[in-house]
Amino acid sequence: MAIANLDRLYNLMPFIYRQRDEEQGFPLLALLQVITEQANVVENDISQLYDNWFVETCQDWVVPYIGDLIGYKQVHEAGDPGPTTTLEGRKLDKILISRREVANTIRYRRRKGTLSLLENLAYDVAGWPAKAVAFYQTVAITQSLNHLKPGQGRTADLRHNHALSLLNGPFNNFSHTADLRRPGSAHTPGVFNIGNVGLCVWRLRSYPVTHTPAYCLEEVGAQCYTFSVLGNQTPLFNRPPAASAPDSPEAVNVPGPITRREFEANKADYYGEAKSFFIWTGTPRKPVPLENIVPADLTDWQYRPKRNQVAVDPELGRIVFPTSQLPKKGVWVAYYYGFPADIGGGEYQRQLSQPPDAKIYRVGERETIKRLNEAIAAWEADAPRHAVIEITASGVFTGQLNLDLADGQSLQIRAANGARPIIRLLDFQTDEPDSLSVTGGKGGGCLVLDGLLITGRGMSYEGELSSVTVRHCTLVPGWGLAHNCEPRRANEPSIEIFNSKARLLIEHSIVGSIQVLEDEVKSEPIEISISDSVLDATSHSRAALSAPNEQIANVVLSVRRSTVLGQIHTHAIESATNSIFAGHLRVARRQQGAMRFCYVSPGSRTPRRYECQPPLATSDNPHPHLPLEFSSRRYGHPTYCQLALGCPNAIKTGADDEAEMGVYHDLFQPQREANLRARLNEYTLAGMDAGIIFVN
Repeated sequence: MAIANLDRLYNLMPFIYRQRDEEQGFPLLALLQVITEQANVVENDISQLYDNWFVETCQDWVVPYIGDLIGYKQVHEAGDPGPTTTLEGRKLDKILISRREVANTIRYRRRKGTLSLLENLAYDVAGWPAKAVAFYQTVAITQSLNHLKPGQGRTADLRHNHALSLLNGPFNNFSHTADLRRPGSAHTPGVFNIGNVGLCVWRLRSYPVTHTPAYCLEEVGAQCYTFSVLGNQTPLFNRPPAASAPDSPEAVNVPGPITRREFEANKADYYGEAKSFFIWTGTPRKPVPLENIVPADLTDWQYRPKRNQVAVDPELGRIVFPTSQLPKKGVWVAYYYGFPADIGGGEYQRQLSQPPDAKIYRVGERETIKRLNEAIAAWEADAPRHAVIEITASGVFTGQLNLDLADGQSLQIRAANGARPIIRLLDFQTDEPDSLSVTGGKGGGCLVLDGLLITGRGMSYEGELSSVTVRHCTLVPGWGLAHNCEPRRANEPSIEIFNSKARLLIEHSIVGSIQVLEDEVKSEPIEISISDSVLDATSHSRAALSAPNEQIANVVLSVRRSTVLGQIHTHAIESATNSIFAGHLRVARRQQGAMRFCYVSPGSRTPRRYECQPPLATSDNPHPHLPLEFSSRRYGHPTYCQLALGCPNAIKTGADDEAEMGVYHDLFQPQREANLRARLNEYTLAGMDAGIIFVN
């Protein structure tokens, strides 16, 4: 409990003393404020000492000591604790020693051997929703006619489409022949046996999109829409349940994609305003009732709904209206999509900050300013030194943005927490490029983009700016997406730098390629810093960072915990740590900087390397090979840039703290998995073999 009132002791003084103190210039007030400040420190310390007695309210460093009191043992296979003096170390310690697990250790010991306990363990230890499956219930057995077991796995009914869609998944109820392999085997795991227990976990998270326009695919038909505002197909995900870890979860209780058969069988569980997805039409917006929704396979847009019906394909995220009832006044949707982590912007909580004297312009349907261009016009007219344009709605804002920052002026364009605004840059000029262009005066200006999704074009800046920051944003690689998530303009850069020495910072973002254009290279290189982000050139053979025609860019690059899909042509790499470079690197100045704990594409020209993968060629191993495998390399897929399950452990645990390399380093997936495997061995009954099965 922080006590900030420095006048509280002074206010306790009799009025006559305060009156005389005022006559003499408040010397007593100044003295008591100093005493009050120290008293506040002591009182806050006493209050914190009391809070540290309880695992729910104690500081993070106290959790291991409370664990010692109840015999809690840390899993050493997950790695050693990080330094508490750094932010990265504190993040790692939260995973290695889970506060939730320490709080429930005694309760878990009393429930040892139950399936529901394993599901709770997965959430408390690793933060993963899970379903525990006892595979003896799905093993084919010869039953006695006098003692039938209807709940035992049955033979497949080829006419039961819904049950067939669940085959070999966590909700499977068909019988299987016995598999003698162990579920925890690191080589060839098996599942179906009497003594086997599988813990099916979902690593992807469900993220909401609320009240956003659907995308009309006019090239297919005026009746065809996609839930994604970018026009690509995207699977709809379940809304996460209110309870953190429900006992015996069903398909509707886990953050997984919704299948057509599951949606058809339980339509009311998925469709609704407070459920997984919903559709509105017209102005004002009118909800489409549940009875009008028809599940359908819209792979080739072949289904034609009847009048007053709306066809929905949850696996592709597509909508089809009757051709006789076209929604001419717009379609709005709310849905959930899957993604591994909080990057690229979205309706998740993030830290916002601005200068204390900044003037804030709010834009949204419920605000005084309705359009982004109106807010920019007001900012240009007022010309404040520091300004913030905050978008409070998850809508689409179209147009062209040209920003001119005066000397020493700063501007921040950001999304409010809980909003996911989309800025669509239109192509309407034939003689000039259309983009988000920024220029700066001689005194240097600062631009910050925070929480935005920019599509249609990229951004460019020039002039004497001091810094440009892209934080929690997505500049769609290739400017836009086709229906299959292929880039529309694969060769076009997302960021262009024209004759500017402004420092570029990219944090927790997804951006396409960066191109640096300079008339003459006479000055010091540009500084570009990338952290916890994806730099995607849409192909390993295209340049992710370069000058025109893939020449060396006059850039000094710093990369931390990021994934680069494409080639890098740069003057120097100051530092690169815990990152993945999936394309060739060409560094002009190799004597400067170093690369630590990174994956580097073979044949690259780099500065000094330390503990990088694959190792450098030696006489004993002249051609080292280490395959880099992603679940998907295409932006728009739920598993974008996620390391595949078959990716070598040297990459999945190759960071300096034994986490995975790349943009999802801070998820600490290897530590979560090691912790969970150790707890399964501890809490599973003797004679049972338990293993982890990754559903996604």
